[in-house]
Amino acid sequence: MDNIKNDEYYISKIKENLNFIVKHMENTERNDFDKNELLQDSMSFRLIQISEDSKKLTEEYRANNSQIPWNDIFGLRNRIVHDYGNVDLSIVFDTLKNDIPEVFNLIK
Repeated sequence: MDNIKNDEYYISKIKENLNFIVKHMENTERNDFDKNELLQDSMSFRLIQISEDSKKLTEEYRANNSQIPWNDIFGLRNRIVHDYGNVDLSIVFDTLKNDIPEVFNLIK
C-alpha cells in the first residue's frame, strides 16, 4: 500500500525530526556542539528535512497553524544549504536548543 503524502504524513515526518533533535540536543552544551562535526551535520540535516517537509504542507495547514514560524524554518534551511561554510553555529545551536523544542510543542 502506498503512503498517502498529505499533511498528516508530512507532520509525522516533521515531528519525527523534531523529536530526534530534542532528544539528541537535550544534554548537549555549546562547547560540545562546537567540537562535534558529526552532531553539527546531523542536526543540520534534520533542520533541512523539517524545512523540506514543511514546504510540502498545504497552504491551508500552514495558515491554520500560523503560530509556527514557517518563514524562519524556510530561511534557516536556505542559509544552511546555500551558505554552509559560513553558517553561524551560535544561531544553529540556539535554534536547536530553544526554538526546536518550542516548535515541537506547537505542531499538531
